[in-house]
Amino acid sequence: MLLEMYSMMTMVLVDLLCLSLVEVENRPKYYGREYHGMISREEADQLLSVAEGSYLIRESQRQPGTYTLALRFGNQTRNFRLYYDGKHFVGEKRFESIHDLVTDGLITLYIETKAAEYIAKMTINPIYEHVGYTTLNREPALKKPAPVSRDAPDGREPPGEGGGQEERLTSLVRRATLKENDRAPKYEKVHNFKVHTFRGPHWCEYCANFMWGLIAQGVKCADCGLNVHKQCSKMVPNDCKPDLKHVKKVYSCDLTTLVKAHNSKRPMVVDMCIREIESRGLKSEGLYRVSGFSELIEDVKLSFDRDGEKADISVNVYEDINIITGALKLYFRDLPIPVITYDAYPRFIEAAKLTEPDERLEALHEALKLLPPAHLETLRYLMAHLKRVTQNEKDNLMNAENLGIVFGPTLMRAPDLDAMTALNDIRYQRQVVESLIKNEDILF
Repeated sequence: MLLEMYSMMTMVLVDLLCLSLVEVENRPKYYGREYHGMISREEADQLLSVAEGSYLIRESQRQPGTYTLALRFGNQTRNFRLYYDGKHFVGEKRFESIHDLVTDGLITLYIETKAAEYIAKMTINPIYEHVGYTTLNREPALKKPAPVSRDAPDGREPPGEGGGQEERLTSLVRRATLKENDRAPKYEKVHNFKVHTFRGPHWCEYCANFMWGLIAQGVKCADCGLNVHKQCSKMVPNDCKPDLKHVKKVYSCDLTTLVKAHNSKRPMVVDMCIREIESRGLKSEGLYRVSGFSELIEDVKLSFDRDGEKADISVNVYEDINIITGALKLYFRDLPIPVITYDAYPRFIEAAKLTEPDERLEALHEALKLLPPAHLETLRYLMAHLKRVTQNEKDNLMNAENLGIVFGPTLMRAPDLDAMTALNDIRYQRQVVESLIKNEDILF
């Protein structure tokens, strides 16, 4: 229906009429012969009454220097405040020429007038859940773990049902490990919709209706590529499944977007750096406090952005462990939304201000519930690692307080606070991270 209307309207627009009865002197350089100078609404209405789709531009008599697009549609003259910033616009869309602006405007007016009732019902019975995005992008089925052979690998008889506690515990641990490894992350993510211009006919992937207009016909998710009407975007569930062809980088990428794109529980940067640090650096003096060479840290960043999980950060390439710790800290600093999110930030600061230990722990526990799942899992994994760093304090000289100083501003950033308040918050940021490390086993 909408496509038929669109085709009909574009045929009508072949005869689009720009009134240009006279050449007006001193017209703005970005307007053409459609500019009629400082005339009244009544004069514009009289001039435009000759034909549907006719238009002109007039300067306001009340506010000289401001301009109005007068457009004839539905046997009446409609007036729109007109702007120019290198392109012409009356709303969100920006056009290279007034002719394109008017053409797009007439198409929109025609369809929204003739099909208003239909448009209002477009989102009621969407195809989305049936044959659309959720079907095409369903999470891959999990592989079932291979059955464990009852033959012991060393040739011994496997323990019977009445086996000892140690054997039963080992079996439980093995099953728990398998379950942990095979569990697919179920992190919810909102779509990252951006206004988009589609070339050629396009249909909405939510309601299956035609997307009309010359430019900016709808919105496109920058992370997964979903194309929908702007009004339909408000109805789409938070089920974005980022595609690696859209997610071009690792650093500076939203944390949840990255883990969903790679179908992992945590960003691979965090996992790979921590594994490397724990394999050869836990006893390194000043771990995380000592800085590595900035150009080499930048090299690690570029390697992750270019190669992802195939990035080589081994001792063969980066002998200095401080390069790896620097790359990990840089990853956290570059996040567009910090690990401890802007929304949760005030609750963590409030918790740090409490002096009674049990109250502080309870407040931190409640604050952690505000974090998105991917952020919480990343923080949990990092705190467990930093706890192991403190267990080697005798060698690395890094305790929870030292690490709090390093990671406080790295994991937390004040949301739109004045400079003095943000400065005062630094000590509380340190106390938050220090408490999270010391009480990692309780809080997580």
